[in-house]
Amino acid sequence: MGKFAIWAVLLSALVVCSSGCFQCLVNVDDSLRLCWGHVLTKYDIRNVDSCFSTIDRIFNRKERVIQAGRVGGGYDKQLRDIMYAEIMPLVEEFDNKLNADSVYEDRLQTAADNFVAEAYKLPRATGCIPPCGFQVSGSVYNCVTCLYDSCEYPLDCPTRDLVVQENNSTEMRCDVQFSLPRDIEIIWRFAPEVRTQQVEQFGLVTVGEDQLYSIPSARLHHMGTYQCEIFSQQYSIIRTYHHLTVIPQVLVAQAKLQGIFNMALLPGGQIPAQPAVPPHDLGPTRSSWLLSLPSPPLLAACLTALLLLLFLSLGFVIWWMKIIRNQASMDPVTSIH
Repeated sequence: MGKFAIWAVLLSALVVCSSGCFQCLVNVDDSLRLCWGHVLTKYDIRNVDSCFSTIDRIFNRKERVIQAGRVGGGYDKQLRDIMYAEIMPLVEEFDNKLNADSVYEDRLQTAADNFVAEAYKLPRATGCIPPCGFQVSGSVYNCVTCLYDSCEYPLDCPTRDLVVQENNSTEMRCDVQFSLPRDIEIIWRFAPEVRTQQVEQFGLVTVGEDQLYSIPSARLHHMGTYQCEIFSQQYSIIRTYHHLTVIPQVLVAQAKLQGIFNMALLPGGQIPAQPAVPPHDLGPTRSSWLLSLPSPPLLAACLTALLLLLFLSLGFVIWWMKIIRNQASMDPVTSIH
């Protein structure tokens, strides 16, 4: 019972002292064996707590040790092997033997330096790519917490807008910028007529491995939001959204006729050749039609000139009729009658 109490105290001292790279990579039993014979030379007494403090200072408080342990996904096991390669020879050498604190200091510092040099040879994480998705390849192992630090991005990506003319084909891709696992499953869903990211509004469309979804001939009932969700081992990795707008064919035809009519108002009735404009560019094209019309001051000047010409013409007619009337009154034949 007494021996158990002593080990419990030692274990609690190890845990309270710190949690860090050493505790993540070396189990408790080996740590206790390592520190059993630590002797404080100043007082010539065996002190395990002082050994744990030395380990904490050398392995857990040094930034270069922590940074060396920030490896890519799946390399935490190799990191543990490197730590054990440096620590276990000391465990076997120091187990049940008394050693001065200066010996511990020198040997543990050498072990930490060797660990840093070897750990930096392991692959680093590729880094997180914004703005969305659970990116395993970007996760970094944290030897202080014994866990992987995720990218902490949301699963839902910003919505992408697509515009297509009715009866034309369109396609949308479930593309991501980071590497995906090999065992992926892709689910496409559709929410008709709305722009949304509310999961409950979507209905299932397809399930498989195809990252491409195509519509051979877009109709008005295809308008809405399409969601692509990628799974790996039943865990969701990312959700992308595509909002599709379908321009009715009748509106496209009306827009073209209106454009021809507006361009016919140009000087001389010339209709200049226009480059082909994609259907989704109909909005800016209408603006160009309005810009091609004469300005209001020019229209006012033209109207004023037409009215002045009309008044001059009427004045000339009245003047001409007065002359004819005067000549008729001076005619002798007319006078006799």
